[in-house]
Parts: sequence; C-alpha cells; structure tokens
Amino acid sequence: MTLQSLARWLPFLKWPRPDRHLLKGEFWAGMTVGLMLVPQGVAYAALAGMPLVTGIYASLIPALVAVLFSSSTRLGVGPTALTSLLIGASLTGLAEPGSAQWVALAAWMALLSGLLQMVMGMARFGWLLNLVTSPVLNGFTQAAALLILGSQLAALTGLRAADWGALLSTPSPGLFDLTAAGFGLGSLALLMLARRGLPQFPAAIVVVGAAGALSWALGYADAGGAVVGALPSGLPAPYWPGALPWSSFSALVMPVLVVTLVSFLETASSAKVESQRSKEQWNENQDLIGQGLAKISSGLCGSFATSASFSRSAINLYAGAKTGWATLFAISLVLVVLLWLTPALYHVPQSVLAAVVVTAVTSLIKPGTLLRLWRVSRVEAVIGGVTFALTLATAPRMYWGVLVGLLMNLSHFLYQRLHPRIIEVGLHPDGSLRDRHLWQLPPLAPRLLALRMDAELDFASASALERRVTEHLAAHPEVVHLCLLSQPINRIDVTGVETFAQLLAQMELRGGTLHLSGLKLPVEQVLRQAGLLELRPGLAMYRTDAEALVALQQLPEPVPRA
Repeated sequence: MTLQSLARWLPFLKWPRPDRHLLKGEFWAGMTVGLMLVPQGVAYAALAGMPLVTGIYASLIPALVAVLFSSSTRLGVGPTALTSLLIGASLTGLAEPGSAQWVALAAWMALLSGLLQMVMGMARFGWLLNLVTSPVLNGFTQAAALLILGSQLAALTGLRAADWGALLSTPSPGLFDLTAAGFGLGSLALLMLARRGLPQFPAAIVVVGAAGALSWALGYADAGGAVVGALPSGLPAPYWPGALPWSSFSALVMPVLVVTLVSFLETASSAKVESQRSKEQWNENQDLIGQGLAKISSGLCGSFATSASFSRSAINLYAGAKTGWATLFAISLVLVVLLWLTPALYHVPQSVLAAVVVTAVTSLIKPGTLLRLWRVSRVEAVIGGVTFALTLATAPRMYWGVLVGLLMNLSHFLYQRLHPRIIEVGLHPDGSLRDRHLWQLPPLAPRLLALRMDAELDFASASALERRVTEHLAAHPEVVHLCLLSQPINRIDVTGVETFAQLLAQMELRGGTLHLSGLKLPVEQVLRQAGLLELRPGLAMYRTDAEALVALQQLPEPVPRA
C-alpha cells in the first residue's frame, strides 16, 4: 500500500513536516484555543448534566482522535453548546443528572452516535446530510439557543429556588444569592465586551481565573456558595457503560439520530469555512469517520458526545492555525490542566460557568434570519418557523422539531418534483424562447404545441407532462404537432420512457409529428436502447432550438390521414 492510499484513511500522514517558523505560529494558535477550551468544557459538562471533569475529558482524547483522522484539521473539536443541550434534554426523566446511570446513558449516546457517523463515512453516505436544509437547521438552532439561555438563567442570577414558579408566586430578593448574581452578571458583561472588542483574546480563561481568585479571597465557597468544587486530577480511566437494556436503547434511538445529525451539521458549518480558506475540497466522508471515532473515544472515557465548535474553529483560523499541529498544542494545554491545575478551578462560582455558556450561545440567536427567509421563500420560512416553534414546545424532547421540519422539507421537495414547471413557449422579440402566456406571445407555428419542462423526465414528473399534453390535445383537436424542448431534461427513467412512448403513439395516431429539440446524450442513449428513436414519419429530431425553430416555422399544412 502506497503512502498516498494510506493517507486516505490516515489524514495526519499528509501533515507538513514541522519547522521552527510553522511551530511558532501553531503554538500561539493552539494556546489561544486551549485557553477557551477548558472553561467551555467545564461549562458544557454542566449543561449536559455530567460531572464537570468529563468536560475536560471530552476536550482531550476525542479532540486528539478527531484531528488525527479528520480531513479538516483546524476544527475546534470538543464539547459544544447544542450537543450538550441535546444530551441533557434527552436524558431528562431517564436518570438523575450526574448519577452513574446518567453518565452511562450519555456514554452510550456518544458510542452509538459515533458508530453511526463512522459507518456513514465509511459507506460514503455523507450526502445524506444535505437533506437538512438551512431553514430547518436555523429554526432548530434559534430555539435551542433560547432553551440554553433559559436553562442558565437560574445559575447566572443565583436563584436559590428550584424553579421560577417560586419567584413568581412569592417574589423576594431573598430567593437570590446576590454574590452569585454579581459574579455571573459581571462575568457576562466582561465576556460580552471582550467578544466585541477583542474577539481573538481568550477572555473566558481570564474571567474564570479572576472570578476564582476573587471567590477564594471572599471565602465564597466556605460561606456555602455554589462553586465548581473538587475535580479529580489525572488522565481518564478506560470506561465501559455496561449493558444497555432494551427499554433504554429504544428511548435513546431518536436522541442519538438527532445528536448525530446536529453535531455533524455543526462540523459542516465550520469545515466549509476552512475549505474555503484553504481552497481545498471538503471531504465530508472522512470528517464523518474522524468525528465518529472522536465520539466513540469520548464514550470510552466516560464522557459525552463531542462536536466541532464554530466559535473555537473560527478563533483557531483567526489566530493563524495552518495545520493540525495547533490542535495538538491546544490538547497539550488541556493535558497540563487535567494533570496539575484542576485544583485551581475549585473556587470558580457556577454562575461564572453559566456566563460562559450564555456568551457562547448568544451568537446563535439571529432574529432576522426568518424575516430574511420570508422574503426569499415563504414556504421555507414557514418550515423554519414550525421547526422553531415545535423545538420550543416539545422541550425537553426537542428532537421532534428537527424531525417534523425534515418531514415538511421532504414533502415540499416531493411536491415540487411532482409538479414541475411546464410552459408553452413562444418566440420573444429579443429572439429567446419564453413563456408564451406570460409574455402574450403568438404560437411558434399553427397547429403546434411547443412545451418545455424544467425537470427530469422520471416517475415524479412524467405524469404531469402526460396530463398537460393530453388536456391540451383534447381542448385543441386541430393540434397535430408536439415539440418538446428537451434541453432541461438531464435524466430519464423507465416511467419516463413509457410516457415518451405514449406521447409518440398519441401524435402518430393524430397523423402528426413529435419534435424533439436539444435532446441530451444520456437521455438519447436510453431512448435509443428502448427503440423509440428509430426513423419514422411521426418523429423529428433537432440538435439545437434554433434548428428546431427554423424547421417548425416552415411546417406545411398537415394532410389528414385516412
């Protein structure tokens, strides 16, 4: 096996040989991302209902596996807000957050989702992800961002009550931990200002470190304040979640499918930006394999499913990362934190972690998206709006929003395929062939029906074409010529061949002619194999529309057959 063929499955073999200049730039880019990765990993673990240290576990080995086996080497792989929210919402009601059963179910979600992605990549099924359109993804993302914000408000403001109902029934300042609110809201303000003024600066680790130091100085933990607490040091031990009962497996099927879909769409959004910058074609199948292996490794570390963070990937690119070496430096920083610096996180208030999450997800909220979509396509805007509403209404089982949006989108696609655009053409004064009725043009020739169908001639569109021709011929018995402008027809199937044969027989029965203009080679080959393009009086073929136009305008008056 040659090195080139081996590098197809092991993309890291194609990395450039490092030199001093390259490693210097990669080091600083990696440090920038690594300083963001640690606080975000801990915060997203809390969002997923997992032990906080598992967020650091998910930022270590899975990120290493992803960068070694993915074609996109500059993605910030690790915990993300959307995936963490999906995990936490999907497991609600199945186990107690943070319990051993919860961890086992989250690990199974990572294993099953990773296995599905890996199989899809090896089978070259990356094209299936194109079924999820931008309106569906935007509707889900907007709703998920609002749900994330709602889930973090209590921790951000230091609300001591179990839910907001107690605050509404008996509002009182005593229900809030004012110190926690100060930490949370102050950190949120600093992070938002830093994101606007210094987007490349790793403000998260600075704010988290400063908040931890201030919390220690004030004795906030000793006073009973909610802090991160003790985190275990050292590398994660190998973990096996145990047998998965059938009842739990059936409950995880839909969440696993949605996590697989959403997490890779997150990856796709970042990978497309990277491919545009590098001017290289994106290999979605290899990224499926790499992301799938990363999820599997995360589950075997006792952690939860990972994905590619758009914000961290963007920071990596802006910081000047050129290869996967930057990710290796970021992972090295995470390793240092995990081995020796986890005690430094003890005094960090949990409200500060909530501020980190809120800052990350506010960039996902774009209220003008659906309004802009409405101006482009009202149907797709409705699909995005329904996805948004159902995601909010069905929380925590919010995967129903994606599934219903996907079903609506496929139904809209099938409706368009079953109702193709078929127009009768006429000669415009500028010399082009256009919709005769829209532009109020005369027929190309007397006793002629000239049609153009902007679709493939297959099982979905064939009946529409046959119905259009049959209805016109029934309403205009004098028509004896049918011209099909075939340039837009790229493909034909068995149903299309049968429809073509029926149209040809129908015109021959009327004593007329079927004219074909601009028939493409793949369609022509299929029709010739079916024996329908043999020379006969009722069939005429032209290579171009100009040639067909000249011939049609010289048609003699037809002589009726006996």
